[in-house]
Amino acid sequence: MEQEKSIWVIGHKNPDTDSICAAIAYAELKNQAGEQKYEAKRAGQVNEETNFVLEYFGFQVPGYVTDVGAQVKDISIRKTPGVNSNISLKTAWQMMKEQNVVTLPITNQGGLLEGLIITGDIATSYMDVYDNRILAKARTQYKNIAETLEGEVLAGNAHGYFVKGKVVVGTESPELMEEYMEDDDMVILGNRYEVQFCAIEMNASCIIVSSGAKVSKTIQKLAEERGCVVITTPYDTYTVSRLINQSMPVKYFMRHENLVTFETEEYVDDVREVMSKERHRDFPVLEEDGRYVGMISRRNLLRMKRKQVILVDHNEKTQAVDGVDGAEILEIIDHHRLGSLETMSPVFFRNQPLGCTSTIIYQMYKEQGFEIPKGIAGLLCSAILSDTLMFRSPTCTAADRQAAEALAGIAGITIEDHAKRMFQAGSNFRAKTPEEILFQDFKTFHTNDMKFGIGQLSSMSDEELQEVKEKLAPYICEVQKERGLDMVYVMLTHILEESSELIFVGESAKEIADQAFHGHAVDKGGALWLKGVVSRKKQLVPAIMMALQEV
Repeated sequence: MEQEKSIWVIGHKNPDTDSICAAIAYAELKNQAGEQKYEAKRAGQVNEETNFVLEYFGFQVPGYVTDVGAQVKDISIRKTPGVNSNISLKTAWQMMKEQNVVTLPITNQGGLLEGLIITGDIATSYMDVYDNRILAKARTQYKNIAETLEGEVLAGNAHGYFVKGKVVVGTESPELMEEYMEDDDMVILGNRYEVQFCAIEMNASCIIVSSGAKVSKTIQKLAEERGCVVITTPYDTYTVSRLINQSMPVKYFMRHENLVTFETEEYVDDVREVMSKERHRDFPVLEEDGRYVGMISRRNLLRMKRKQVILVDHNEKTQAVDGVDGAEILEIIDHHRLGSLETMSPVFFRNQPLGCTSTIIYQMYKEQGFEIPKGIAGLLCSAILSDTLMFRSPTCTAADRQAAEALAGIAGITIEDHAKRMFQAGSNFRAKTPEEILFQDFKTFHTNDMKFGIGQLSSMSDEELQEVKEKLAPYICEVQKERGLDMVYVMLTHILEESSELIFVGESAKEIADQAFHGHAVDKGGALWLKGVVSRKKQLVPAIMMALQEV
């Protein structure tokens, strides 16, 4: 029985404290409800502030997910068992009929895929005309021959292999046999003692006695002495001659070069493209180490189960984890403007004009009557303090403040002391690269065919912000080119002064920002000082969007 898959609760790329804490807290709430299994995930690297919060309250960093698109492991993989390469063509054919499949995987003892045998290969082996040495060339095992002929090995090593000689039909005359029989031949013959004796005397490697004829003890003893295998079968000579090629091992006919295989971690979109170019009906699925898992076909793609996700703290496609179009979105919990995400079916969507998604999660705990664990309360309170800059942001509402105060009481923390330690941990930029600094909180936006990015960094130290400015000013030029952005803005927010310095790059970036703030932005020589502007969501983004629409 397959293990039930978790529903992932996940925030946006370049996650901030609210994105991570809301995911963990909402997964906990859903698990308390006992509906299904929910698991918090992250779509990017966790910043220092968030790391501090998680460590302080004793939580692990959620697992990292780069793409939520459907993968091969999300498909119902048919567990067609692998078979040994020494089984006969007849056995392979019977297994295919029993399992109603057209392809059998050939695996070794370690479970690694060695090749494939399909019904077409078996049909070809039956229809093609082979010379009488084909069984030796294929290194056919004697027990395979006995099984194929529904016979019994009376003498000799059943596990040995026929590797030399040809297959001949013995005549009723020992004298005539001497004209065409050679050493190591396999002889199909009847019940005549003298013919059996002659074949063994002429160094046959195997004699097949047809029509269920008795084989004397003398013949059996002589065969043992001469190393000759004796097989008896109920079939007549004609039938034996017709069936014997079916005893050859599948390894002689299997396909083992240029096999089209897929790994469990591959994405369905890539798999579908490959399948469209191949005529095969079934394709093997392998683990990353090459071990065989099962088979899939085009039909399996139609019945695949997409990953199920709940999105928190965003509803913009550009901010969502890669592959979100290929996932089944169940819910969206957010506090931002309506974005560009589309869903295939109706979803539970809760969007409130609050300062923080975690405030909404707090409300949902209260509404559903679930007790908020101490650690979860600490996460939610930290997220609210982070998103509202300890209630200084214009996005902060009375509901945010009330929630934070209630949560602080449950968590046993003092808001001012905790916020100070949290902000100090988050503004430790000296050991970080420009890339690490910028993308700890960076979002991309679209409007009027314009694509621009806005990053935000907050600190209680002006000196620290100026050091960051020197690092980022040249780097954002590279980001603009690499990501094909028209403009890049970075807000360097001074928490205590409740203002931001805006650095930028882009042909019309300065003019757009000036227009957005109607000339109230103070020019600082390559940067703008925005007094009272601390919120990207409520102050900067709407103003930039409006200015772009007026261009």
